[in-house]
Amino acid sequence: MKKILIVDDESAIRDLLKESLEMEGYLVYTAKNGMQAMEGLKYQPNLIILDVNMPDMDGYMVCEKIRDYVDCPILFLTARTEEQDRVNGFKAGGDDYIVKPFGMDEMLARVEAHLRREARKNSNSNIYMDGELTVDFSGYQVLLEGEDVGLTKTEFSIVELLISHSGQVFEKEQIYERVRGFDGEADASIIAEHVRRIRKKIDKKSKHIETVWGVGYKWIG
Repeated sequence: MKKILIVDDESAIRDLLKESLEMEGYLVYTAKNGMQAMEGLKYQPNLIILDVNMPDMDGYMVCEKIRDYVDCPILFLTARTEEQDRVNGFKAGGDDYIVKPFGMDEMLARVEAHLRREARKNSNSNIYMDGELTVDFSGYQVLLEGEDVGLTKTEFSIVELLISHSGQVFEKEQIYERVRGFDGEADASIIAEHVRRIRKKIDKKSKHIETVWGVGYKWIG
């Protein structure tokens, strides 16, 4: 049974979503604010529906905090319709953006689509292939045309992070924190040098790591 965490400060929306999702066979947990959302991570949800406009901690901030602990899809729920709001949501680590008021059929369809996509990703999680590039996660190898390109441990960890969140933009500081931890010896600027070296080794024929100027990097392909 897939587990879903709903985070919204409006009880009517929490109750509506909980009832509808439970009718579809999901196990549903709810939280009314950011602190409760953090506590709800103990249930290891497969998907999170997260309201943006909350009083103590907005959804963007909650998303940034919980991304250190969960890789599951996060769907933002909000009344904001500006393009910049959607950009902020994706930069914070969100996977989708659903505008209030929403139709329940669309909500259920999006939830199902994200869970199905996650299941496909997990079923093939040991091997990633894109043209002549192969990444063996269990063997800690990156092959180009069948030859090991010789990534260092840190370089492999960066590739693994970006592939696991393909299309999501990561700032250099975020990559540094995920890969090296807060106790690392070098500052975040070293990430740019790691990315340069990775590109030299794997981007000989096809581009895989894209620079989003003023923001950071993302995996494409």
